[in-house]
Amino acid sequence: MASQLMWSGPENVEGKPAVYLTFDDGPHPEITMEVLDILNRCGVPATFFCVGKNVEKHPEVIQRTQAEGHDLGNHTYAHESGWKTSNFKYLKSYSRCQSLIDAPWFRPPYGRITRSQAAALQDQTKIIMWDVLSGDFDENKTADHCFNDLMTNTRPGAIVVFHDSEKAAKRMLPVLEPYLNWLLDEGYTCQLLPRSS
Repeated sequence: MASQLMWSGPENVEGKPAVYLTFDDGPHPEITMEVLDILNRCGVPATFFCVGKNVEKHPEVIQRTQAEGHDLGNHTYAHESGWKTSNFKYLKSYSRCQSLIDAPWFRPPYGRITRSQAAALQDQTKIIMWDVLSGDFDENKTADHCFNDLMTNTRPGAIVVFHDSEKAAKRMLPVLEPYLNWLLDEGYTCQLLPRSS
């Protein structure tokens, strides 16, 4: 199954070490907008893995996200774990979300997907995982802890996961801009996920 999943991106783009920022679980009417403001200030793009039911509630956030040059990814319609969901229900949830955003990427919620689910999706989409988890969803961590982990674990080619959700916002929002500034100071370029492998 590993060959069906993308864990990292190209290490260098135009001679600079590259990082690929991703956000899961949105769109959220306030938090995603704050993220977009920060990305705009720093001049960097990101890929937003959207939950379909949130897309239905907040189409204006999706419109702004796309208008500002960011990419969208599919994160199922209702954020199901593949390990606890039948293939039929899981693929139906993928398709329902896909009908709303027509995304080139899919990220399984919680990173949990079975071999048979991945096999069923591999001809329809590219399944995007990650190699750097910000930890912003972990209520036992502080923002400083998340920032230190990000600096320690970031390397060329890293796909980095944040969450534009209420649960993560207390850690994600204070960390995001300092992290982006650190990346730029370290010589990294932030890129969208490559559309061809």
